[in-house]
Amino acid sequence: MDLALARGAKKAVRLAVSVAAHSPLMSSVTGQFSQALANVQFHNPENCIYSNASAVPMIALEDIRFQLSRQLTHSVRWRESIDAMIKDSGATLFIEVGPGDVLTGLVKRINRDVGRVTINSVSSLRAWLQSLGG
Repeated sequence: MDLALARGAKKAVRLAVSVAAHSPLMSSVTGQFSQALANVQFHNPENCIYSNASAVPMIALEDIRFQLSRQLTHSVRWRESIDAMIKDSGATLFIEVGPGDVLTGLVKRINRDVGRVTINSVSSLRAWLQSLGG
C-alpha cells in the first residue's frame, strides 16, 4: 500500500479477498485454466458477451475462451464494460445473481438511468418474477 502511494497512486485500499484475482499474481495458473477451458463445450451465444478485461463485446467462442483466461491476470474494466453495454448494446437492465449486491451498487454509481435487480435468494427471484407478472 505504501509503495503504491509512493509511486503516485491517489488512493490505495486493502481488499478483503482470499485470492489475488485480476492481477499478474495469477499468471502461474493461466495455462491450467486455459487447458480446462479447452475441455468445456461452449455454445454460440445468442447475445454479445462482454469481457471485464477488455470491455468489448464478443461472440466468437475462441475470443470468449481467450478473454476468460485473460480476466485472471488483468484489471477489471467495470465502468468501461457497463458503459459499453449501455451504449453499444442498448442494455437497460442489469441483473446481479449471487450473494450480495456489490455489482448492482456499482452499476447504480455508473448510470442511475438503467434498471438494476439483485437476485440473491430463491425468494428474491420469486418476488422479482412476480413483479413481472409471472
